[in-house]
Amino acid sequence: MKAVAGASKKHLLLGNGFSIALKPNIFTYGSLYDNADFSKSPHIPKIFDALKTRDFELVIRSLEDTATVLGIYDPKLSSTAARVQADAAAIKDALVSAIAKRHPDRPYDITNEQYASCRAFLSRFDHIFTLSYDVLLYWALMQDAVDNLLIRPDDGFRHPEDDRDLPYVSWQQANSATVYYLHGALHLFDQHTEIIKYTWSKTDTAIVDQIRAALNESKYPLFVAEGTSESKMERIMHSAYLHKALRSFESCCSSSKNAVAIFGHSLAENDSHVLKCISGGGCANLLVGLYGDPTKIENKAAIENAEFLVRERRLKRGDRFPLTITFYDAATAKVWG
Repeated sequence: MKAVAGASKKHLLLGNGFSIALKPNIFTYGSLYDNADFSKSPHIPKIFDALKTRDFELVIRSLEDTATVLGIYDPKLSSTAARVQADAAAIKDALVSAIAKRHPDRPYDITNEQYASCRAFLSRFDHIFTLSYDVLLYWALMQDAVDNLLIRPDDGFRHPEDDRDLPYVSWQQANSATVYYLHGALHLFDQHTEIIKYTWSKTDTAIVDQIRAALNESKYPLFVAEGTSESKMERIMHSAYLHKALRSFESCCSSSKNAVAIFGHSLAENDSHVLKCISGGGCANLLVGLYGDPTKIENKAAIENAEFLVRERRLKRGDRFPLTITFYDAATAKVWG
C-alpha cells in the first residue's frame, strides 16, 4: 500500500475474494452450487452443465439475455421467455439461500487473530465499499475487543426514531456513512417503506439465524445478483439505499488526491456500473490485488480490465487526470492473517 501513502483519502472496494480468502470452502461459486437447492426446478443444473460453469452470475446473464431475444425471433415464444426469466430469478434465490445455508453460524467461528488481522487491514481506509453479500465484513468491524484500533465504522443504520424497541435498525439517509454494501447483503432487507438491518443486539438472536428464519418465510434480503451491469444498475436505481451507496463510491473516486484499493475483485465487465466511477472520476491511484502468479488466466484478465480503466479515464478526462495502476500480491495484505 506504499503506492498511495501520500493520498489524502484512501478508499477500499472489496469483492467476493474478501470472503473466499477466509472461507474458500464456503464462498466459491463451486461450493455454493453444490449447496444450492434446485429441487423446485430440477432442470436448472442442466443449464449450468450446458454452459460449462458454476458461475451463478454468468448463468443468470445468459438466461436474461435469452429471454430478451426470444420474442424477436418469434412473438409466440413469449411464454418460453417468461419461463426463462423465471429460471433466472430462481437461480438468484438459490444463490441467496446457499450463501445463508453455508455461512458461518457465529462470529466466534472466526478467531480473534483473524479478526485482528482483518481489522488492521480495514483500518487503513477512510471508506469501505463491498460487493460481497455475507456478513463477514460486518462481524469484523464489530469485533473491537480484539485490538485497540479506533475504527468507527458507520453504515448509516440507526434505531427507528418512532419506535426504538423494534427488533431491527433502519437506514437513515441523512447520515454520512463510511461503510456501504453496494449490492446489498444478507442482513439487509427492503421493507418497502424502509431498509432495515438485522442485528444481534436488538434480539439476542444470532444474525445468521434471523436471516435463515426470514428465508424460511420467503422473505429475501436486499440483493443485487443480476447477470449484467445494465440489469444490476436498473435494480440499484430502484433502491434509495443502493443508489446512495453507488453515488458515495463515485464521490470517493472523484478527487485526484484520493486513492482506491481493490481487494478480491477481478474488475469484470458485469460490474462496470461500479468501475465507471473509477474511470470517470479523478482519483490518481488505483491498487489492484492479484492472487498468485500474474500470468494466470484470472490475473491476466484482471490486468487487462485495469488497463481498460486507464484508457477509459484518458478518453473521459483527458491527460489532466491520469490514472496510475499498481498491482500488488493480495496475499501480502494478510487480510485474514
